[in-house]
Amino acid sequence: MTLTEILSASDIAAALRECQAPDSFNYKKFFQTCGLTKKTATQVKEVFRIVDNDQSGFVEVEELKFFLQRFDSSARVLTTTETRDFMAAADHDGDGKIGADEFQEMVHS
Repeated sequence: MTLTEILSASDIAAALRECQAPDSFNYKKFFQTCGLTKKTATQVKEVFRIVDNDQSGFVEVEELKFFLQRFDSSARVLTTTETRDFMAAADHDGDGKIGADEFQEMVHS
């Protein structure tokens, strides 16, 4: 499955435009603009599986840096601050990685 089977390409493009500048990424705004907040828990977890590049069942810091590039390969890498803040917001159990349930909870919060 691809992201554009779940989210519209135009919504993804709009979300990426909003965070082109370094340190401008806001996960809540990104999720809303790309339409992810309107998707079912199952659809959000499917997006998680796409973002989980190594298919480990978790998104670790190294993968999270490239989060935007999973939506468009030409997108920028998240800054260290953005990556740290994103991880802190999603990693509820403090294990240093984001699971599918944590991601889904974050999207729908």
